[in-house]
Amino acid sequence: MRQVKSEKTQENKDSIIRFSVSLPSGLLDELDSKITQNGYTSRSELIRDMIREKLVDEKWDKGESEGTKEHLGVLVLIYDHHQRGLNQKKNEIEHNNHLVQIICTTHVHVDHHNCLETIILKGKKEDIEKLCIEIGGLLGVKFAKLTRTASFMEQM
Repeated sequence: MRQVKSEKTQENKDSIIRFSVSLPSGLLDELDSKITQNGYTSRSELIRDMIREKLVDEKWDKGESEGTKEHLGVLVLIYDHHQRGLNQKKNEIEHNNHLVQIICTTHVHVDHHNCLETIILKGKKEDIEKLCIEIGGLLGVKFAKLTRTASFMEQM
């Protein structure tokens, strides 16, 4: 429950509001070490990022795509490029997909056997997740992780 009095107008919709948080000392120590490790300049910066990440995760988990709202995601893959037919199958899945827009891909040769690829995706959350599972399940894919985000983040 918000107890801070603040007027939000069009001019100050992004105004900063100060509030306090009570934490056990051990948790505060962990928070402070994360600030140093991750290069934040203040607790506020870290906490803002943590809140934004949690809000995005909750939107995805609750299925708040509401029909037409689109999300953005980044699929990170590591795969053995010597795996017979893998590139062809992956390309077929990507090209036959009409529900998710592939915005950009980046391909890196990690070593003689492995490639790392990032694929930026835009679409409904269910369609993005389905595509990622399909690609991630191909024989020869060693690692597949979807990083989830939202397209419209004005409220964050």
